[in-house]
Amino acid sequence: MVKFTSSLPLIVMLAVTAGFAAPQVAQARQHGDNLLIHRVQQERGMNLPSRGMSMGQVEKTWGTPQRKLSPRGGDTSKHPQINRWEYANFIVYFEHSHVIHSVLNTPAGNNTNPASVN
Repeated sequence: MVKFTSSLPLIVMLAVTAGFAAPQVAQARQHGDNLLIHRVQQERGMNLPSRGMSMGQVEKTWGTPQRKLSPRGGDTSKHPQINRWEYANFIVYFEHSHVIHSVLNTPAGNNTNPASVN
């Protein structure tokens, strides 16, 4: 067993460890940022339902969704009911009956199986 009389060796070990770990963390973050930027660019280039559209307008334009997922929220006025409709390539989120967001079904978006989310 090694006994240190000062905290200097501990500080040196932490600095060395942090020096080796920092490039890996930075690289992972850069990769994640690139995926997000790529996804946003893809969404801009696609014809997705836009904010404010009604459920009727979405269904008229893109047809019946593959699945209408069970609504979430709605327990208070601060937590309005959110409905989710799943299409082949995207998911549409509605607050009450109007679109608030549309996102691509991509593994990078972590929404390839929205029905499994509680």
